[in-house]
Amino acid sequence: MVEGMTGQHKGRVLVVGMGVSGIATAARLHAAGWTPVLVERAPARRSGGYFVALFGAGKAAAARLGLDTYLHDRGASQPPLTIDRRGRRRAGAGIADLPGKPWLMLRGDVEQAAYEVLPKDVEIRYSTVPTAIAQDAGGVDVTLRNTGTGTEVTERYDLVVGADGLRSTVRSLVFGPHEDHLRRLGFMVVAFEYDGTPAGLPPGRGATLLEPGRSMWVFAFADHNPTVMLTYRTGDVDAEFTQPPAERVQAAFGPEPLGRTLGDVVGHLEKTGDALFDSVEQVRMPRWHRGRVVLVGDSAWCVTLYAGMGVSSGLTGADLLGAMLERHADVETALTEWERTLRPYIQHCQDGAFSDRKIFMADNRPEILFRRALPRLAKTRLGGRLVERVLRVDDIAKFKNADIVGEALRPPERTSVARPA
Repeated sequence: MVEGMTGQHKGRVLVVGMGVSGIATAARLHAAGWTPVLVERAPARRSGGYFVALFGAGKAAAARLGLDTYLHDRGASQPPLTIDRRGRRRAGAGIADLPGKPWLMLRGDVEQAAYEVLPKDVEIRYSTVPTAIAQDAGGVDVTLRNTGTGTEVTERYDLVVGADGLRSTVRSLVFGPHEDHLRRLGFMVVAFEYDGTPAGLPPGRGATLLEPGRSMWVFAFADHNPTVMLTYRTGDVDAEFTQPPAERVQAAFGPEPLGRTLGDVVGHLEKTGDALFDSVEQVRMPRWHRGRVVLVGDSAWCVTLYAGMGVSSGLTGADLLGAMLERHADVETALTEWERTLRPYIQHCQDGAFSDRKIFMADNRPEILFRRALPRLAKTRLGGRLVERVLRVDDIAKFKNADIVGEALRPPERTSVARPA
């Protein structure tokens, strides 16, 4: 039970997907008085995952959901380095240096925390996917298929939440095919956990290798193996999936020799069996709900890894959804108000994702030289202002570090009316 939240029974809700958004939504709706059934395509709950940053909006939502008890900042104590293929090192800056000091952790940390607050009486079904969704004014009929046994069953729900990721099955069944909603940005990303320390780096020290149109980030943690993110521009996204990830990375970072650290990372990628390899895409939708079916997290608004708000927005969406369903007895009104409140923040993150990409990857050599100069510039008054402008510090404070749900639930201030003399 999410501490401090209670509610009367409001109906049965199907939550599809056991990622951060799905588990958090199930926990929050249970606290609001709903009876969740949680289904997941995979045969078991996942663990591990790549690097994530929890900004202020995510911290506030995590605290309200009770997740903060199970989370901590894993950020390394030593600042990251900027390196090149020749092994040269310079002082660098990392994500932890952004305003609000975001917490650095693994995606699996947040999923585990959400699972810890999920009430034990919530029904969970693995190896289960929806194959048909039909709704009327009173509810939703969902056909669920067990992929292990091949059996199907049709059940009635009062609400359906699609939290099943970028290529959401719920979205395709209710809102139309993926191509209607996915927007490719023309970049690829590879992320995985590195067992130990990459060659050429001190233990516990992160690093960034920036080159025009491609980069490597090593995210070091205080109490966990580092994770690596490789990202690069591509002119043909579909062609990237015709070869193994390591071969595509070799081609993208070639033909020059990879050097010690990058070469070691690519060699590790060849051996790992658990790597994220995907195109960078956004989900753009005019509405996130239709009748009694609503999408949450990447299913509805994937902001991309570059925006750094995937986990924070997923937790915020779950928290706000429960709050609006508590506030409004009518489901349509609750979903409409939920979307109206959340959309400006999501829209901003989506619109700024291409600019945020330049934090992770430069387009040309002058941009790289400018990035190298940032630590020195930040020490001067005029340079500090320039750095704040480049990093969009004001926007981060307003949109990424805002307590979105707290502000939405705050009662409006009363305005005094002057009495006539």
